[in-house]
Amino acid sequence: MRDIKDLRKQINDIDTKMAKLFEERMKVAKDVAEYKLQKGLNILDESREAQVIHNGLSQIKDTNIQEYYTNFIKNNMQLSKDYQRRVFRGLKVAYSGAEGAFAHIAASEIYPDAKKISYHGFKAAYEAVEQGKCDVAVLPVENSFAGDVDQVNDIMFNGSLFLNGMYDLAVVHDVLGVKGATMNDIKTLVSHPQALSQCSKFINDNKFKTMEYSNTALAAEYVKEKNDKSFAAIASAKSARMFGLDVLYHGINDDRTNTTRFACFSRAQNKNSENKKELYFSLVFTAKNEAGSLAKALDIIGKYGYNMRTLRSRPMKSLMWQYYFYVEAQGDIYSTKGKSCLRELKECCDKIKVIGSYHNIKGNA
Repeated sequence: MRDIKDLRKQINDIDTKMAKLFEERMKVAKDVAEYKLQKGLNILDESREAQVIHNGLSQIKDTNIQEYYTNFIKNNMQLSKDYQRRVFRGLKVAYSGAEGAFAHIAASEIYPDAKKISYHGFKAAYEAVEQGKCDVAVLPVENSFAGDVDQVNDIMFNGSLFLNGMYDLAVVHDVLGVKGATMNDIKTLVSHPQALSQCSKFINDNKFKTMEYSNTALAAEYVKEKNDKSFAAIASAKSARMFGLDVLYHGINDDRTNTTRFACFSRAQNKNSENKKELYFSLVFTAKNEAGSLAKALDIIGKYGYNMRTLRSRPMKSLMWQYYFYVEAQGDIYSTKGKSCLRELKECCDKIKVIGSYHNIKGNA
């Protein structure tokens, strides 16, 4: 049997090597954070973490200690994320609306450690990033019940930013009233037009009057300041906590699967992703004024094996009766195949613009 002093010396030698490797790993983690900061990417990448664990386990030959290695590497990755969050505290995230609105909730879940800055309107939030005042803009692009957010689609077409992340936020609308109010007191519901639309059945069944407001959180603030039991806001439970209101009725959405998709825009283009399987891209184009040009463009996208999950058209404000088209598809548009696809699209399109490449993240309000 080996002497305990020799064994401890060997442990000390290993620990010395591990300390140097740990320091080296954390320095690289900081570089990763700075890359993500520039691209407006989220710290958490679950698919990458799973891949790191899988790759590491393949190096552990002793099956008796594999589970311990899993815990070891998970702890290492948690420390890396904690260190990266220190870097991310300098990140400025623009959103449209007030604190407590669903856009603020989405921005907070995607970038919990960043500074969130409110702007009045989608265009103002987008331009704050273009002008360098903020690093990322989090804007809604689509709701599963109410449809597209047309203004943001137009901003994507005309703007200079890149879409580097898409976040699906499950939205739950509640009825918020002042302290002491009950549902029997409520006569008027105040909220953003889309929220009112998403709760139309509940509103009609109860014969409530409605009042439109610029966003859900400000509607909650309005109800708080009005202090009238006959007025209630349609907003999130978080807004209720923020403004000292009571949740009088929970989950009044017509569609219980109501989800809003938020896009993360930044000035830098993200072309690198190890997880190609769940990668998506968005592009906009205008078809040439020739018979069959739109059909040709869609055929080309399909020919290269890209599975389209979204296709919509929007009128071009500068040209009457002219339209641009927005496509969202699964795959890597920055691959060799993608570059060939874009080259071929130029034959039937006047303008082609890749908005960005990204993964989907899911969360709850």
